[in-house]
Amino acid sequence: MVTQHAARSAFDPVRDAQAIAVIRGMAMDAPFHARSGHQGTAMALAPLAHALYSRVMRHDPLDPKWPNRDRFILSAGHASILQYSLLWLNGYGLEVDDLRAFRQLGSATPGHPEVGLTAGVEVTTGPLGQGFANAVGMAIAEEHLRATLGGDVIDHHVYVIAGDGCLMEGVSHEAASLAGHLGLEKLICVFDDNKITIDGAVDLTCSDDVVGRFGSYGWNVMEAGPISEDCDALEALLDRAKNTRGAPTLIVLPTRIGYPSPDFTDKHVAHGNPLAAEHISRTKEILGIPDEPFYAPQDLVSAYRAHVATRGEAARGPWVASGAPARLADYATTGLSARLEPHLPSFEADQTPATRVAIQKVLSTATGVLPNIVAGAADLTGNTGAKLSTDRPFSRHDRLGRQIYFGVREHAMGAVANGIALHGSLVPVVGTFFVFADYMRPALRLATLSKAKVIFVFSHDSVGVGEDGPTHQPVEHLASLRVIPGLQVIRPADGNETAAAMLAALDHDGPTALVLSRQNLPIVTDGNAVRRGAGVVDDASDPQVVLVGTGSEVSLCVAAGRALASAGIPSRVVSMPCQSTFLAQDRTFRESILPPGIPVVSVEAGSTYGWAAIAHRAIGIDEFGASAPGSVALEHFGICVPNVVRVATELASRQ
Repeated sequence: MVTQHAARSAFDPVRDAQAIAVIRGMAMDAPFHARSGHQGTAMALAPLAHALYSRVMRHDPLDPKWPNRDRFILSAGHASILQYSLLWLNGYGLEVDDLRAFRQLGSATPGHPEVGLTAGVEVTTGPLGQGFANAVGMAIAEEHLRATLGGDVIDHHVYVIAGDGCLMEGVSHEAASLAGHLGLEKLICVFDDNKITIDGAVDLTCSDDVVGRFGSYGWNVMEAGPISEDCDALEALLDRAKNTRGAPTLIVLPTRIGYPSPDFTDKHVAHGNPLAAEHISRTKEILGIPDEPFYAPQDLVSAYRAHVATRGEAARGPWVASGAPARLADYATTGLSARLEPHLPSFEADQTPATRVAIQKVLSTATGVLPNIVAGAADLTGNTGAKLSTDRPFSRHDRLGRQIYFGVREHAMGAVANGIALHGSLVPVVGTFFVFADYMRPALRLATLSKAKVIFVFSHDSVGVGEDGPTHQPVEHLASLRVIPGLQVIRPADGNETAAAMLAALDHDGPTALVLSRQNLPIVTDGNAVRRGAGVVDDASDPQVVLVGTGSEVSLCVAAGRALASAGIPSRVVSMPCQSTFLAQDRTFRESILPPGIPVVSVEAGSTYGWAAIAHRAIGIDEFGASAPGSVALEHFGICVPNVVRVATELASRQ
């Protein structure tokens, strides 16, 4: 590892000042060139970011995905030009032309950092507070992997920069509380305490005691004082934070937004409005750099990249030579379904498990086969089935545990799960009641943007929940999740489809939502419909109508099909656990399931929105639910055999 002395010797105070000035120049020039962007925060934090990347963090631009690197998250993602400037200067593959293309179509420097698009970006940040919670997830992943594999394989820190907006958002409260409870000592958050938001001074809207708040969560809180321009002091403080044991650390760093602009320092207009040309010129004069756009002295850039490359090789080289990569092989997140499939449980016709019960049996099997599965729920572990066979809690006292108890913190749970997944090597399975997916919407959306392999388990999926009433009965939720691009939404019909859904989730390049029943369901499928989104589960030789169901309504369609047969109306029953997968199939396959010319009736205990592309008539629930026993509520809303038979008979008679 590079020593402090070696890190400092590469950059004397003159070089430090020059690097910081260039970063600040880029922070002004790119938003000006784009006519869009936030330069004020980036300007203020340039010394901190420089100290982190050149002195403190263990990272290697030649291998941006090195598993034992320190992670850096810019939760205040609007200040993305700060991170892009550092990635350019450090040699992560960005060049000046990429900074010129800031916020432009197809560039590697979009308005907010996006993982998978720009090397060196760990998570997709934008909605404030999400990155902070992602960092908590990454710290959980680090603790578990270090305990499981040993500190010679995984031992690193997670750094996150958060602003006033991040700490105002409710997700930060949930995530900070969890992090303090778990004592995540490798998590270091720098709070950019500039007392400014877009509307103006923070005291317009907020008078929180941040130090007292985080202290009550069990964090180690360090008040930095006026050192935001002093690289040596910043490095020393960060080193102290790294040596903290038993608690995450919050560094409260007072900064001056827009510094050193003579016109906009400490002013809220520096937050989101690009500076005018004359303001940039005056600021560059103070910085002592030429008044030219995208000033990038080659000697500085070369020296900076050489310095960082040397530090990176010194950290990564011995790790590779030690054989650590081979010890991580079992934790690869590819090929998991092939490893699990031979061990999957199957469900026989005499069994009637609720799909929330079936998923627990599947997860219990997965626990013994896949060491990188971790699971947890928001105070609903047994209720949702997001429970592993060992039920060994992950805690501040036991990092080997794979069962994470999130408490009543759905908002944080989703974002923390994204962080666990994007850390690498672990696949999180997290559960809550389906109606509370609303509390997780930002995390669900960011999971798909990030292609984070998270398995979201949502149980109690319809008015079949019963007596709890409309506040707890999801109606519009299936439709609302299905419109999120890239989110694989699977509503299995029975235990066999639930087992197959787990394989589909492990194969999917991104997140999956498994939507599961509270009530027991008969076994009516072999599970094969999941692979291509739909499949025939009951058929007649010459069907006059096709009944398409999902989840608990598939067995209802089977019963309705038999009633129709008794009335002389042959039918086909189709299970469609995943609309998006089915609609992505070729036309030949789609027509083999839903033959042209035969009317289709869809049956789903939720909103009918979206079914017009598949069915001629949709039976569903386009209003809020009602408090009643589940079977009574379902019958009240027409999710019952007589109503399906009535609609199907009417449709078939028109042919």
